[in-house]
Amino acid sequence: MGNDGGSIPTRRELVKEAARNQTTAERKESQQEQQEYCWTTDPISRKPLAQPVVSDCNGKLYNKDVILEFLVEGSRKGDVETVTQGSIKSLKDIVEVKFDVDAEASATTNGESKHEVWRCPVTGDRLGSGSKAVYLVPCGHAFSGSAIKEVSGEKCITCEIEYASNDIIPILPTSETDIARLSIRMKVLKEKGLAHSLKKASGSGKKRKKRDEEVGVPVGSSNTTAETESKDTTVRSSTPLNGTAHENNSSGINNSSTASLAAKVKQEQMLTKKRKTESETVRGLFSSRDQSKPIGKSSDFMTRGFSVPTGAKR
Repeated sequence: MGNDGGSIPTRRELVKEAARNQTTAERKESQQEQQEYCWTTDPISRKPLAQPVVSDCNGKLYNKDVILEFLVEGSRKGDVETVTQGSIKSLKDIVEVKFDVDAEASATTNGESKHEVWRCPVTGDRLGSGSKAVYLVPCGHAFSGSAIKEVSGEKCITCEIEYASNDIIPILPTSETDIARLSIRMKVLKEKGLAHSLKKASGSGKKRKKRDEEVGVPVGSSNTTAETESKDTTVRSSTPLNGTAHENNSSGINNSSTASLAAKVKQEQMLTKKRKTESETVRGLFSSRDQSKPIGKSSDFMTRGFSVPTGAKR
């Protein structure tokens, strides 16, 4: 092509609007839309938020049934890990947020139900996008940020449960200060072996050590409370179950019921192994002739090359 009187377009003509940074007004508007979505929609199932609602250590809101389906059935695993970023691994990592519902604002209109409107039980202010709201751990009651600052003392106004100042969790925080404080809080809790709900985190051994100290067992001792109880049960028992007294002593298991179960499992394993070795399919892989005679070229697949003459030099 060419010589047709046309022109080659320049980049300025093709790219009408170059990429530019958002203005402050545009950034606030985008943040407002994101807040409105997170206050009204579950980020995993993309369904409207409806009580019971739970929150993680980052202040995000989820429908409780969606989190239970993930923890019990493993559904939506990819979406949950992407949204939560690994912050929810058990029920101890979430707290049920108890909102005060404004019945009049949440009433149905023309047969269509609106989204629940939540308000602060102290000030009566609406809790949602554009407002600073918090909830308390471990009770989960939600208030406006101004109400918590005005109320003196560290007891929940609704249920009078004590809470620490660091356990005031901002809901859907946007400021870098609040996000950094929540991150530091979780690091401190992990060092103490606690989860977001202030319950013992999974895998924590502090509860077991405390129980051993109460019973009188040294912390570094290998004898646990369960072993002590099983030994006492064995001493008190005069008649072994199912006649497994000899098996109990030989296996080193003091609990007679546990030893009986172990003996049954061992017997089943031996029977399974015996059935496999006596199978015609397995026996067909080996030769049935006298192994004391020279093999030569008649060696089968499984034994060829594995027998070394006694007088062979290495």
